[in-house]
Amino acid sequence: MDTLSPSLLILNGKGAGNPDLRSAINDLRAQGVEIHVRVTWEKGDAARYLDEGRRLGVQTIVAGGGDGTINEVATALINADDGSELPALGILPLGTANDFATSAGIPEEMGKALLLAIAGNTAAVDIARVNDRTCFMNMATGGFGTRITSETPEKLKAALGGVSYLVHGLMRPNTLKADRCEIRGENFHWQGDALVIGIGNGRQAGGGQQLCPEALIDDGLLQLRIFTADELLPALINTLTRPEEKTNIVDGVSSWFEVTAPHDMTFNLDGEPESGRKFRMEILPGALRLRLPPGCPLLS
Repeated sequence: MDTLSPSLLILNGKGAGNPDLRSAINDLRAQGVEIHVRVTWEKGDAARYLDEGRRLGVQTIVAGGGDGTINEVATALINADDGSELPALGILPLGTANDFATSAGIPEEMGKALLLAIAGNTAAVDIARVNDRTCFMNMATGGFGTRITSETPEKLKAALGGVSYLVHGLMRPNTLKADRCEIRGENFHWQGDALVIGIGNGRQAGGGQQLCPEALIDDGLLQLRIFTADELLPALINTLTRPEEKTNIVDGVSSWFEVTAPHDMTFNLDGEPESGRKFRMEILPGALRLRLPPGCPLLS
C-alpha cells in the first residue's frame, strides 16, 4: 500500500469493542499505516484529543461514532481554528442512526469506511453555528419531532423503523403540542404553530427521516422545512409516514435562520439539546475538509 499519513481516531466509547473495526485497524497497521486511537469518556475529550493529534502531526482526525460524535469532533476542529491548516475529518459510522454518514454515502463495512476516512479525497464542506456558541454538522430539529425521537424506545425503533415515532407519539398524547414561533431568513418569513422544524446542512435525522431532502453540505446554505400544525393529527401522520407530500409543509433556503418563540423551545443539534427562546443558526461555508466517497450525494 502507498504510504498514508498518520491519523488519529477519536472513538465513542460505545464503539470501542467493535470487532470489525479492531480487525480493520490491525490490518492497516500491519501494512505500515500509523493510526492512533483514543476513546472518549466525557464531554471535552474530543477537543483534548484533537490537541494531542495536532502535536503528533496527524493529517486526519477520524470521528468514530454516530451523528453526535461526528458533530463533537467537527465542532472541536472549528474551535481549534488558529489560522493554520486543520487536519481533514474522516467518518466511521458506529452510531445507532448514522443519519449524516448514510446521507453522505459512507460505507457501512468497517474496512472500507476506515480506508475512506484516512485516505479518501477531501472536499471543503459547511458547518452551522448556533448563537455563536454551538455547532451542528447535520441538522437542527425542533418541535414534536425532537421530543419523540429522543423518547422513543430503541427496541421500538428497531422493530418498526420510522413508523415507531408515530406509534410512540400516539401513545404519548401529552407530547402532541405545537410550538408557536417566528422564523426569519434571507427573503424568508413565517409565523405560526410548528409541529416539526428541520434546519438542515444534511438531509435526514431521527433514524432516516428525510426532513431536508434537497440539502447540500457545500453550497453555503441551510435548508428549512416546517411541518405546520394546522390540523394536528393529519399533519402528524403525514409528517412521519408521507413526508414527500406537501400538505402542511413550508420550505425555505437561507445562509441563516432566526427562530424566536414566546416560550422555551428545544432544538436537537445532532443529538445535543439546546433550549431557549431565540436561536440564530448560520452557515460557516467551507469551514472543514471532509473525506467523502466519489459521487457523494451531499455535494453540489
